[in-house]
Amino acid sequence: MLKQRIITALILAPLALYAILFLPIFWFEIAIAGVVGIGAYEWAAMAGVCERPKKLLFMAGAFAICIALSFIVDASVIWYQGQLHGLYTGILSVAVVWWIASLAMVLAYPKYSKFWRDSRVVRTVFGLLTLIPTWVAVIALRTSLHDVDPFYGASLIFYVLGIVWAADIGAFFVGVKFGRHKLRPNVSPGKSLEGLLGGIAASFAIIAFAALHYQVEPSRIWLHLAIGGITVAVSALGDLNESMLKRCAGIKDSGKILPGHGGVLDRIDSLTAAFPVFAFCYVTWMA
Repeated sequence: MLKQRIITALILAPLALYAILFLPIFWFEIAIAGVVGIGAYEWAAMAGVCERPKKLLFMAGAFAICIALSFIVDASVIWYQGQLHGLYTGILSVAVVWWIASLAMVLAYPKYSKFWRDSRVVRTVFGLLTLIPTWVAVIALRTSLHDVDPFYGASLIFYVLGIVWAADIGAFFVGVKFGRHKLRPNVSPGKSLEGLLGGIAASFAIIAFAALHYQVEPSRIWLHLAIGGITVAVSALGDLNESMLKRCAGIKDSGKILPGHGGVLDRIDSLTAAFPVFAFCYVTWMA
């Protein structure tokens, strides 16, 4: 299993780096839409859809929505005079509302879950609310200040990846060593409050480095710390949300497409929450 994980990572990491840094914006949109489409196929199983044609239909639908958004909002006008296109801003706002609702669902689970647990349609809608804003967020960040610095948007994506991965590593080691209070044992028994706090603390190292890199004014450092902390905290919610849905569906992994890693959603579950929330904060307070 470890060998498979290493081989898969060695193949995917260079491809991801090249896509983020060097793909033209249109092809980058296509690539991320492809990831969203695969994620939608896996989400359909978590929604209780077992028939392959229906899962493929949901996959195609999610991909088509992303491409339609790409054509509606041309790459040259995603940002205009420092403002994100209103359609994308609206989608990110909906995503923030969705993750607040998701937090309430996770905290209450398994109480009050009947209205969504027994409905494949509702759980499928949850998938769209999770995946489409992720595409919008990644594209919005990738194209930020692209006309001034073509790598600035890529650095924002790496920033989110860095703080989330740092949080995951910190949460693992702190949780193993000091974890005593379970975060949500009905949803994910392995996660602890101590691990979450340790992950947030570990991410602050990346946040501090980014503040120096972007030459943030001292009076605004608190804002970067706050947004970074919120992003890391909500990334844990993305993980818990997928765990809750997998538990309802009676499955362990979202898929098998990545040898040694499971499905695409198993790798990006925390990012589906982190990217939209960070992008919303970036658009609202930092851009």
